[in-house]
Amino acid sequence: MSDFDFSNNSHRRYNPLTDEWILVSPHRAQRPWLGQQEPPSAPSLPDYDPACYLCPSNTRATGERNPAYDTTFVFVNDYSAVKTDQPDYYPPTVTDAADDTAKLRARLLKVQGARGSCFVLCFSPKHNLTLPLMSPAEIEAVVATWTALYQQLQRETKFRFVQIFENKGASMGCSNPHPHCQAWCTDAIPSEPAQELISLRNYAATNHACLLCDYLSLELTDPARVVLSNSSFVVLVPFWAIWPFETLVLAREHRPSLNEFTAAEKTDLADVIRRLTIKYDNLFSTSFPYSMGLHQAPIHSEHDDEVTLSHFHMHYYPPLLRSATVRKFLVGYEMLGEAQRDLTPEQAAERIRAAAEVHYSVQP
Repeated sequence: MSDFDFSNNSHRRYNPLTDEWILVSPHRAQRPWLGQQEPPSAPSLPDYDPACYLCPSNTRATGERNPAYDTTFVFVNDYSAVKTDQPDYYPPTVTDAADDTAKLRARLLKVQGARGSCFVLCFSPKHNLTLPLMSPAEIEAVVATWTALYQQLQRETKFRFVQIFENKGASMGCSNPHPHCQAWCTDAIPSEPAQELISLRNYAATNHACLLCDYLSLELTDPARVVLSNSSFVVLVPFWAIWPFETLVLAREHRPSLNEFTAAEKTDLADVIRRLTIKYDNLFSTSFPYSMGLHQAPIHSEHDDEVTLSHFHMHYYPPLLRSATVRKFLVGYEMLGEAQRDLTPEQAAERIRAAAEVHYSVQP
């Protein structure tokens, strides 16, 4: 239809990475930022908290004492979600002579053992220093630590995948405000990156190209969804975004993982992380919550193409919608039907793009 208005008419958008659709209903919230407003919330945490189990020299719940670290600090999670040392799981053997219930159980109630190791990575010794408040050099140290951990797990384990992620803010389930992220290393590729690999493989087989390389090339022809960029990375609100201010960080070059980055690319990655998180904080003058994760090549591959197909990217999933306290929830239709959003990705990109790159709490 020649008069179809993407900013006013409901429509569905396809996510080629996950093979899913999302419903967009822009007419429900033409100007979603004209709602509840709060005054800026200045950071109130101390540099050091004697009760924090992540601060330097403090004792953790298990009784182990942290070193007096002065940069990043990595340790094995005291309450890991997966274990390294546990017995193998062998599913029951089902023969042709088994009864119908046993056959149904084997067909429908599938189980796999899961082994792995989980790590905590503190960004800084300072209890109140979130990424947008860190210097470029301090964020570069975080990127270097991610890279070193990825390489260590390649050398020392036979696990398949390491998922590095950060939950920022209590609204995203973060149990400790000391800025940190986690890395879960498992013997199977988790469902989300596994589906992305399937989509990348299918796209390459059909089009003889990388899905994310093609997508980035397309977005740069009309940068309505581009938020910021530098020589090595582009940050954009994906065409198929679910969360109101969701962003995707894409490497300009086809780099499978942190391993392949040049020194300049690591510096550029720290730069876009800092600039994006400052913009996020400035959207509603608050320490902006989100879940963030790195998707890259498996640390060990079962198929020859898993590394060549992989294209390094980062997902940011923030929950805020109208203000510092008004959040979007995936409920009702979104849980039972499909994901839905009111603010279009283009409108969200415009809002993030317009946010200042000087942090509101340190402005004169």
